[in-house]
Amino acid sequence: MTQDIQFVTKTKNLIDSLKSVCANYGLGNSAGEFDIIIQCFLYKIFNDRFGYEVRKDNNDFQHLDPKEFSDALSSMTEEDYKFMLASLDPNVPRLKPYHLIGYLYNNQNAPEFGKLFDDTLVQISTENADVFSVKSFNGVKDILFDRLSQQFIRDSSERDAFCRAIINKMVDFNFETSFDFLFEEKYDFFKDIFEYLIKDYNSDSGGKYAEYYTPNAVARIIASILVDSDEKGNKKCYDPSVGSGSLLMSLAHKIGEDKCTIYSEDISQKSSVMLRLNLILNNLTHSIPNVIKTNTISQPFYLGKQEFDYVVSNPPFKLDFSDFRGDLEKDSFRERFFAGIPKIPNKDKDKMAIYLLFIQHIMFSLNETGKAAIVVPTGFITAQGSIEKKIRERLVDKSWLRGVVSMPSNIFASTGTNVSVLFIDKEADGEQIVLMDASKLGADVKEGKNQRTVLSRTEEMDIVNTFNSRQAVENLSVVVTKEQIKEKNYSFSAGQYFEVKIDYVDITAEEFASKMQGFEERLNTLFAEGNKLDKEIVANLKQLKLS
Repeated sequence: MTQDIQFVTKTKNLIDSLKSVCANYGLGNSAGEFDIIIQCFLYKIFNDRFGYEVRKDNNDFQHLDPKEFSDALSSMTEEDYKFMLASLDPNVPRLKPYHLIGYLYNNQNAPEFGKLFDDTLVQISTENADVFSVKSFNGVKDILFDRLSQQFIRDSSERDAFCRAIINKMVDFNFETSFDFLFEEKYDFFKDIFEYLIKDYNSDSGGKYAEYYTPNAVARIIASILVDSDEKGNKKCYDPSVGSGSLLMSLAHKIGEDKCTIYSEDISQKSSVMLRLNLILNNLTHSIPNVIKTNTISQPFYLGKQEFDYVVSNPPFKLDFSDFRGDLEKDSFRERFFAGIPKIPNKDKDKMAIYLLFIQHIMFSLNETGKAAIVVPTGFITAQGSIEKKIRERLVDKSWLRGVVSMPSNIFASTGTNVSVLFIDKEADGEQIVLMDASKLGADVKEGKNQRTVLSRTEEMDIVNTFNSRQAVENLSVVVTKEQIKEKNYSFSAGQYFEVKIDYVDITAEEFASKMQGFEERLNTLFAEGNKLDKEIVANLKQLKLS
């Protein structure tokens, strides 16, 4: 088993063991379990990343196990310890010896160990707030960690034992041995781990705001189409409905973590927690201060402050935004929502098409050379509603449409909605627009109660290469001009542009006559059977009336 496979397997085992602790204390599959698992995992990453960076520059610490390591740090003078902390990269968490898992393990039999555990998390949170805290629209910083045992273990007599169980699960697993290739060589092994980490907490999220997890295959396709050449300089990458951040992570890896800065907005606290962890796992800690918890549509933090080189988004499709719809009609938003704002229906308010607002917001947020990829319901690409049509018209008329890829059904396990990806490029020429119907690709797999379509890596590359090379492939893709799209009433559906082929077969007059006679005989037989059936029906009706 290679090092990366071993690492992934051991990490998944750690996640499972933390879940088992929660289950043993009555928290299995609860909302509290999510907070505990995510925060403990983050604490473990903090602990091991700190240990990795300290050991890297100090041979005396190289071979110490976690329990010995905290004791060795405790023996340092205060001045030496401060000097060591000052020498660390700014994105590495600053921990004290008594913050480490090894210290807690060595003191797990101390009175009120649950309080010691909770206090440790709170202290780490306070002392690392500047680098690792997410901000709200009003600039208020969140906290990294809760008092986990106090908040989630109602029976105070069980708190010490719960925290001991958590520490004992974490002490024997060590990320440090893997950081050399994970962070230094930038192998991207965290995607599968992160998806595994959150999979049990996203099962009901298909239609809910900001918690829509984008499959890795879709994220890879989007990144590979958007970034089809080496980038220079620092690129500003943005997602206004970021969720767990899978789209931004793929985009950043494609560009290069050192060549981009991440910006995001989302209303969900759960999303902010997941995204922060994802940024830390993917060596993008420097972008955490740009994570904003806000309602992007009604309280956009970056509007008028930043324009972006790249925007990626898998926005919520339907959501009741009737409570703040009136706020969107103010003059300052008029240019932003150029195509209009969906009206409030008399019923089914939860089906209001909020994604149409996100598309307009994204178009408004791009800089002069900006590119974007947006996941939309496939119905959008042909819908004749006023807002949908105006958006498509602007994309075509301004030559901003690079293309569309219609994805297979059920590529998102949590929703049956068919989706397409809309690609925008302000430097597109309007003469080579790629429309692709990839709906027939992929294989069906069962995931729990859901059926999901999974694309193979070969199919992913076929989509990317066909799109980027602007190839017309029979029954898959067409390359059209904006004038052709206008002729089709601004339809973005590849199927409407596929050539209808008619096969001609040469036959003799005798063969033609024979075929026609066969058709005639078949029709006569069908007519006879139909007449017989009609008579039987009439007879049955008469009999019913007589009775």
